[in-house]
Amino acid sequence: MMGRYAVQVEERVFGGSEDEPLLLRLYRPQGKGPFPALIDVHGGAWTTQTRTQNERIDTWLAAHGCVVAALDFRMPPQYAYPASVADVNLGTRWLKAHADSLDIDPQRIGGLGTSSGGHQLLLSALRPRHARYMTEALLPDATMAASPSPEALDGALAFVITGWPVADPLARYRMVTERNNKNLLDAHHAFWPSEAEMEDGNPTLLLTRGETGASGLKLPPLLVLQGTNDDNLTPDMADRLVAAWQAAEGSATLIKYEGRQHAFVLREFDSDDAQHALMAMRDFIPGLGTTPA
Repeated sequence: MMGRYAVQVEERVFGGSEDEPLLLRLYRPQGKGPFPALIDVHGGAWTTQTRTQNERIDTWLAAHGCVVAALDFRMPPQYAYPASVADVNLGTRWLKAHADSLDIDPQRIGGLGTSSGGHQLLLSALRPRHARYMTEALLPDATMAASPSPEALDGALAFVITGWPVADPLARYRMVTERNNKNLLDAHHAFWPSEAEMEDGNPTLLLTRGETGASGLKLPPLLVLQGTNDDNLTPDMADRLVAAWQAAEGSATLIKYEGRQHAFVLREFDSDDAQHALMAMRDFIPGLGTTPA
């Protein structure tokens, strides 16, 4: 389904250093705003891929009226947890601080995360002011608001969309250990310093322990898209995340796609299920549609 907007794509620096800049790719609908917006955090088992992985999803959402900022972040072997989550937090603050210049509604800034990107997005959203995730300074530039609003100074999001998220990395680690999945084991070992850190940086366990760190903030509405034939995750991972979110008095919606594998939207973008998932994303974004039942 084609959108109503032409899409402008541009690259921006949102953090890092002169030697190692962190880039984001902006997808902007060409029309009159203010538009909703989201940060996109890509997958790749925490260790591979770039801001371009979800390009077809990002372009589709922008064509339907949402500004998308797809982030790069620091990865192994040079960097381990929680460096990338701090970059997601920084990217969120960058997008909020540039809301005026990008014609964005600051009350409708959310996030999209797929696979391990879903894990990192969930952590940043659940712990928007966590000291370990707020280590990177937001550097002013000519297009940033002179005095960013208080909301721009943390990683809180208005909504969260996740596709096939690694919502419990410790359970996934134990699964791939049992199966002797070398690729995923190597990724876990590269990103996570220890099993204790997998337990700490664990969205589902944070919710069940009541340790989200979002003091004074309500949980944002959550949408989870999950295939039922996903051998990359434990079969109950999405269900447990949604149940924990709801038990913590948050609104959460789970849409399952029968027989679909991990990353099915990226693998089979033109399939009926992938197109349904895209429309579910669109309809979940405030102001773009109605949340599906």
